Amino acid sequence: MVDSWERARHVLQEAGLDPGRLARLAPMTGGTYNTVEELRLTDGGRYVLKIPPPAAAPGLRHERELLVSEAAFYRAAACAEVTAPRLVSMGEGFLLMTACPGDPWDGTLTGAEHTALRTELGRQVARLHRVTGPGFGYPSGALGPLAPDWRTAFTGMFDAVLDDARRYGARLPRPVDAVARTAASAYGALDEVTVPCLVHFDLWRGNILLDRPDGGARIGGLIDGERMFWGDPLADFVSLALLDDIRKDAEFLAGYREAGGRAAFDTPARLRLALYRAYLYLIMITETIPRRVGEEQERWVRERVAPELVAALDEITAATGAVG
Repeated sequence: MVDSWERARHVLQEAGLDPGRLARLAPMTGGTYNTVEELRLTDGGRYVLKIPPPAAAPGLRHERELLVSEAAFYRAAACAEVTAPRLVSMGEGFLLMTACPGDPWDGTLTGAEHTALRTELGRQVARLHRVTGPGFGYPSGALGPLAPDWRTAFTGMFDAVLDDARRYGARLPRPVDAVARTAASAYGALDEVTVPCLVHFDLWRGNILLDRPDGGARIGGLIDGERMFWGDPLADFVSLALLDDIRKDAEFLAGYREAGGRAAFDTPARLRLALYRAYLYLIMITETIPRRVGEEQERWVRERVAPELVAALDEITAATGAVG
């Protein structure tokens, strides 16, 4: 059995920090894949330690070496001057980062706070999207090396999650082969993306911390960058409006455009957005099996996520005339 304190002290030493100053260690909840712990030092320093599951643990194909992608995200976020954890150290089987202040975005904001924060979030995401990478795809190499073009990278990503759905026998609302045919009819729209930009791809409210140091709310950090890839900035709009439509979020889009982000929704963009919605919702449905989620979570996915996958596929069909 792993001694968490001993492991944490070893990581601190690897990071050049005094392991004898470890005062508190506590597991952090909310994650579904890595083991996450908060480390507090005697000088008040706060750090987050992530430990991946064993290599033999069940998971989706793109989830191998997730911490490599997360480290890449934090390095890039620092260059973009975005509020996010700072990478402290990374080694064999661990990632250590600074802890950000605040708690996940919830429903306690006033109307004025919500408007201001969504606008600021738009600005920060636009700054993220200015960071470009050396190629397209997952920097972890989980699905192979980075690709020279976005169509090659994304179709590989989509095919991988479809393979996962077949392998695990996921209960998709449509047959896997039909999903594949519908998605393929929209792949031509991917050719419009020519620059590999930083995409977090998991910016739902649980990964946006809000801090209230003086009573007023502010963004404390954009966290959990382990799902990042180099690709189309439009893909981030899916989790930013999870199970909804980013086009309704006027405040976010105003901040995004103000900071130089491009947010046009012509036919090719809508097709790409539908593809990215389908990709995320396929992941959310399929991962319930290797995660062994409870009955309540499984029901929520079946009742809330599956219809959104169908809606995304229907939007592609309506635009392309594809036959499933």
